Amino acid sequence: MKWILYNVLFAIAYFAMLPHFLWRMKRRGGYRDRFADRFGRYPRDVAAALAGMHGKAIWVHAVSVGEVGVAGQLMRALREKDPSLRFVLSTTSSTGWAQARRTAGPDDVAIYYPVDFPRCVRRALDAVRPRAVVLAESEIWPNFIRAARRRGIPLFLANARVSDRSAPRYKALRWFFGEIFRSFSRIYAQSRTDAERLEAAGADGAAIEVAGSFKFDGARRDPAKEKEVRAWLGSGGPLLLGGSTWPGEDEVLLRIYASLRGETPGLKLAIVPRHFEKADAVEANIRAAGFECIRRSRGDAAPEDGAAGPGAVFLADTTGELSGFYGCADVAFVGKSLCAHGSQNMIEPCLCGAATVVGPYTENFRPVMRELLAAGAIVQAGDEAGVARETARLLKDADARRALGRRAAQAVESLRGASGRCAASMLAIMGGGATA
Repeated sequence: MKWILYNVLFAIAYFAMLPHFLWRMKRRGGYRDRFADRFGRYPRDVAAALAGMHGKAIWVHAVSVGEVGVAGQLMRALREKDPSLRFVLSTTSSTGWAQARRTAGPDDVAIYYPVDFPRCVRRALDAVRPRAVVLAESEIWPNFIRAARRRGIPLFLANARVSDRSAPRYKALRWFFGEIFRSFSRIYAQSRTDAERLEAAGADGAAIEVAGSFKFDGARRDPAKEKEVRAWLGSGGPLLLGGSTWPGEDEVLLRIYASLRGETPGLKLAIVPRHFEKADAVEANIRAAGFECIRRSRGDAAPEDGAAGPGAVFLADTTGELSGFYGCADVAFVGKSLCAHGSQNMIEPCLCGAATVVGPYTENFRPVMRELLAAGAIVQAGDEAGVARETARLLKDADARRALGRRAAQAVESLRGASGRCAASMLAIMGGGATA
């Protein structure tokens, strides 16, 4: 009865959201590509490639760019232990799709994840017939998980986390989610808190392993990109960077920049918005604050004197360059932590040795923050005034920001290894598990 109820409610929610999906397709464009994948129908060449992998490939699913990075790290760790492995890598978003195609190897196949209707799920599993399925972080799709379990396919939940908002819901609906969580052969939780929340939701405690965060393994510097970004920014004083900012946070940074320019010679501000399609709104905010906008996607050049110049702000609205900007930053503010909830990835700027500041909302990276704070590797402020105060302190005290950056880079290096440990565990379980 509960599954009939779930399918009815899911259908209502899906069709209620369909206008939003169609609007997003029109706005972003990428959603039109391979739209039939979502219903378990694949182009002929893709279907043929999948058929050639029946019973051999591991199906790894992630939502968008960050989770695809986690998935890619796990795939590399698995391949290091067994070079013959092949993967089907699925994603949900158009940005995740672009990243998935770059992450998948020449013998792998990238697809979109099916909508969680029973018929779509069955059709997708018939096409892929995986050796095992790995879901990343919090991807809990009941029909897909139940269908895979019924086929005897080993299921893994990697880098698992339960947010503060989701925890009470899962616990209250234990009668529903318990069966889903007990379908996993092994759950690799990011922290003890996540493990306890999963067990409270009905997961089998014996199947949960606290493995740490895969995201420490996935962070990489890109010296070539850093060099390219540094050439665009030009020489000059310290760089304040807003990475993956959300609406409202660019205005905060602009206010901080305006207040500090007079007392910090040569100070530059660069903003990298989380969604590049919002760059026009960010540029409007820059101009409304009285600054010139030097925009990356237009090919705008820095002033000839190499400094930001009077009233200039750099707007980086291209994809795939954020790590390069973090590598050039003296002080980095990580977005979605002040004017929105959850936070973006603060590991990358820490690895790059930037003095990293976040706001109060870091729920998406709770275990990561706990480790970084314990190592004195990051600064967390409680509000806009706190962000402004800590940013000013670090920009004025070069020794303090360099020491913070060194601690940050050392902390990230010391916390690596979760993906390798989980890869070994998965292969051991698959060695004795069924194949499709």
